[in-house]
Parts: sequence; structure tokens; C-alpha cells
Amino acid sequence: MDKGRFAVPAGVTPWATALGVAALMLGTGLSGPHPSGGLGVLGSVLLVAGGLALAAYRRAPLGVLAVTGVCAVGCLAAGFDALAVSYLVAVYGAVRAGHRKITLVVSVALVAVLHLTALVFHKGGVGEALAQARHTLELAWLIAAFAAGEAVRQAERRADEAERTREETARRRADEERLRIARELHDSLTHQISVVKVQSEVAVHVARRRGEPVPEALLAIQEAGREASRELRATLEALRDDDTAPPHGLDHIPGLVERFRGTGLETTLTITGQPHPVPAAVSRTAYRIVQESLTNVARHAAATSASVLVGYRPDALAVRVDDDGKATVQSPTPGHGLLGMRERVAALGGRLCTMPRQTGGFTVQAELPTNGAS
Repeated sequence: MDKGRFAVPAGVTPWATALGVAALMLGTGLSGPHPSGGLGVLGSVLLVAGGLALAAYRRAPLGVLAVTGVCAVGCLAAGFDALAVSYLVAVYGAVRAGHRKITLVVSVALVAVLHLTALVFHKGGVGEALAQARHTLELAWLIAAFAAGEAVRQAERRADEAERTREETARRRADEERLRIARELHDSLTHQISVVKVQSEVAVHVARRRGEPVPEALLAIQEAGREASRELRATLEALRDDDTAPPHGLDHIPGLVERFRGTGLETTLTITGQPHPVPAAVSRTAYRIVQESLTNVARHAAATSASVLVGYRPDALAVRVDDDGKATVQSPTPGHGLLGMRERVAALGGRLCTMPRQTGGFTVQAELPTNGAS
């Protein structure tokens, strides 16, 4: 069945509820004991007004709660003996909107005011006056309206949480799938493309050194290898990047160094060469190398100082991070995340070297080709 065929516009339901309650209250009030003359007209207007106020119970639930409560007191004072249905609906709407405490306080106050109003305006005995007040707002109906609003609120909250959980699960699975694809592409294609690229470049270089003409097919293979390498790097970066936050690059390295300096690690940044634009993938990888290196220094090296060097070259970007920690020449290769750094650098066709320093400490060096970008 096409459910959309029977969909009700959002603005129709409140007005339909308001008109229905207004008609019900007016009919109930006029069918029972009620005064005549000016008080009868006033009471009828209040009955209708209390019902029509429900048209705004979704936009202003507390305002509607107050208006319907005043109308209930006015109708009782005028001499009408009718259940305050409009106030019960207003209680349901206010509790559903999450205003439980305020609704409870207002309802308790209204019950007290109704009893006082009945004692003041009712001409019969005290028992009859209290009975009329209870009939205007019966506690059982009030509790039922409160419970219904709370039940619907809890159901909607659980539905929202379930929907949010489904979205988070779907997003996490999508991220995991992207990382899996990135790993498979890296494992299956990067090495082969790198071999083709290196072999073709070596063949071209050897031919030119010998003074032999370079075959067009070999030049085409060389160019295709470079292009395939660039495309693969771009694909891997797109798969690995998190789209929820802007990627960090070379421009963020000074701020990164400053943050580590604030932790007590004496960190310096040196930039050599003429800065020029580099591919986005190179910029992001350089930032990650500096970030991972400084993190390892702060966590594991027990170092007091570290230096970061970023060198701009015509066809490459050099990154170097040194520290004065506990590593020695005999120390094993330390670090967490070195595998990730190697994968990033390898995907760009660059070189990464990590080793202890002769004077103590550790160094991380990377050379990232920029393919002549400027």
C-alpha cells in the first residue's frame, strides 16, 4: 500500500485536534448545567478558546498549558460543569515536549485553584463545590494524560537513538571498507607500478647515457607509470582521508610544533629552500610524518628537545625530525606508527629512513617527490 497517499500535512493535525476539542467541550458544556445570559456567553467563549488554543501546542506547549488552565478556571467560575479536555491535551503536549517538572507543578497548582474557585463561586454546599472542581479536572484523566505524553516522549527518544546508532554503524562500516580497499590497492598495485616506473626510468637513463635513441614506446611506458602512480596516490588519499574534518598539511606544521612546545618539549622548526606549492598528498604526508614523529618523541623517547626541518627542493620535499632521547646506535628501531608512515611515503614513491643518531637520540628522514610541482 502506498502510505504517502494517506499522508496528512504537518499543519493540519494541530488544527484538526483544536477544532475537535473545541466542539466537544462546547457541546458538553451546553448539554449540562450551565448559566444563561452574560455568564453563559462568557463560559462558551472560554470553552471554545481553550480548545482552539491547542492549535499551537507543538510550537508553544507551555503557553498553551497556561491558556487552557486559565480557561478551565474561568469556565468553572462562570458555572459550567464540563471536563477540561483542552487542558488534558495540553498536558500531553507539554510532557511530550519534555517539560515534565513544569507541567507537574502547574497541574498541582491548577487543582488547588479549581477547588478554591468552586468554593468561592459555587452556591451549594462544600461537598458539591469540591465535587464540581474534581469533575472539571479529574485526577485519573490528568495522570493518564501525563503518562501518555511521557510514553510517547520515551518512544520518540528511543527511535531517535536507534536511528543515530544505525547512521553511526553505517558510517563506521563505510570507513572500514574504505580502509580495506586502500590496503588492498596498496598491497596489490603500488609495488608493481613502482617497479614498472623505476625500470622504465632506468632504461631511459641508460639509453641516454649511451647516446642511443629512446624508443617512443619506452617513453610512453615511463609517462604512463608516472601517471598511474599519481592516480593511485590520489585514490589512496581519498579512501584514507576522513571527510568530517579538513585535512592538515604544511601550513599546519608551525601550529603543531607550537603545541608540542607547550607540553615542555623544546621544539624548533626550520624551513629551507624557497617555499612553493606542493601536491596536496605530499603536504598531508609531510604533516603526518612530523606529527607521528613528535608524538613518539613526547611519549617514548624521554627527550628534552626536538628539531623539525622542512626543505623545499625543485622536485622533492624533505622532512627531517631529530631528538635527543635515549635511542643509541644499538637501539632497535622504535616508534608507533612507523608502518603507517612507510605506507604513506611508499604510496607517493618517496623514501623514508628511521635510525638512531651517532650522538644519541633518533632521526626520521623522508623525501617526498613533488613531480616538479611549483
